[in-house]
Amino acid sequence: MAARYTLIAGTQNWSSWSLRPYVALRATGAPFEMIVLRLRRPDSKEQILQYSSAGKVPVLKIAEPGHNLSIWDSLAICETLAERHPEAGLWPDDPAARALARAMAAEMHSGFPDLRDQLSMDFTARKPLPELREETRGQIARVIESWNQALTRHGGEFLFGRLSIADCMYAPVASRFVTFGVELPGRTAEYVARIMALPAMRDWGAAAQQEVEQGLTA
Repeated sequence: MAARYTLIAGTQNWSSWSLRPYVALRATGAPFEMIVLRLRRPDSKEQILQYSSAGKVPVLKIAEPGHNLSIWDSLAICETLAERHPEAGLWPDDPAARALARAMAAEMHSGFPDLRDQLSMDFTARKPLPELREETRGQIARVIESWNQALTRHGGEFLFGRLSIADCMYAPVASRFVTFGVELPGRTAEYVARIMALPAMRDWGAAAQQEVEQGLTA
């Protein structure tokens, strides 16, 4: 009997951390259910604590005969999916490329605080670019540089050829750049367009738009 996956996510228009494992889950092809908890509400913390003692989303629940797991943290969820679904190729096959992909994923996981602050995820919105702090400009430049290096080195549609966890980790950044109209050089602009065209990203965007239309992000 196959494992049953349930992804506990936050408001899809806002939750960049939930988007990352969602894209990875879709890449595995495994069926899963999703429970979306509304963020930025008085009872949000209470609702999340029902699923995660860490008090944060996302959480991946894995149910299989005689065994239940609850995995929190976006990168840990993606790593778990890569181990459980090697056929999905969520890490590059080449050890050197895999090491670089892990470094890029980890840099996104722990870095870019000013970019996150000034260009917060608002998936369906289109907003004017604010006056950027020097730190934010530097972090945007770093993202563009690392994307360009990976795309040039590996020569595929995604950072390491095929879709990998590195792309999943940067997918919310692609959406932020679209939201705020960040100008990108050719290769990286094409990369953002490919990320945004993924079926997982289109479906996420449709769900986020429904949230907006239902007044759930007001």
